[in-house]
Amino acid sequence: MTDIPENTPDDPSEDPSGFQPPELRFFGRRKGPSLSDRKQSLIDDLLPTISVPVDGADSGEGRAIDLDGLFKGKAQRYWLEIGFGKGEHLAWQAQKNPDIGLIGCEPYLNGVAGLLSFIDDEAINNIRIYGDDARHVLKALPDASLERVFLIHPDPWPKRRHARRRFINPPNLDQIARVLTDGGEFRVGTDHPIYREWTALQMSLRDDFVWLAEGPADWQARPDDWPETRYEAKALEGKATYFRYRRAAR
Repeated sequence: MTDIPENTPDDPSEDPSGFQPPELRFFGRRKGPSLSDRKQSLIDDLLPTISVPVDGADSGEGRAIDLDGLFKGKAQRYWLEIGFGKGEHLAWQAQKNPDIGLIGCEPYLNGVAGLLSFIDDEAINNIRIYGDDARHVLKALPDASLERVFLIHPDPWPKRRHARRRFINPPNLDQIARVLTDGGEFRVGTDHPIYREWTALQMSLRDDFVWLAEGPADWQARPDDWPETRYEAKALEGKATYFRYRRAAR
């Protein structure tokens, strides 16, 4: 990982090099160990058939994603998962909700290959994949087009100097609020104490989201429709927290 240089301008327009502030840049792995022949075949053959086309991905100035066309009119509502890891959660949701069109975003190629294996093995037909930065998709989605957005165990970036790399930040929350329907749900799961506090603080500053917790049990207990992932089962940092927020009426 590259540390953020000190004394760099926050406004990209102030820097002729095209500098992007940390909250707008991508940090993370793109590829891991070599893929098996089967997974490489899925990347080559299956992925192109279910990929999400995003015009002007870098600028967000392209055409809006046609969700009905993307799912060929077979989905009634649409959900998005940001950073799906190996895809266990997304595949589970797709199987339990066959009338929902799910978009999964994951820049880590090996994670994409993992989800493709689920899709191929279980003949799942209501998932579409964007194998890059989820912010490209968020910018390209129409207003109030999603019923639910998931952010499950994002990288906590625990060092203070890396805080602005965390996905929970004002620009990204603005986009999520824009694409969610009124009453839509934003779910955030984390087992990291720093990210738990960060999420609670950042969301408390918003007037476009309402926390759905009435007591500790509401954020300490995993809902029945929130499956456990392998990452969560490892409990790397401690007990998981399950944040659920409703998009306030516009």
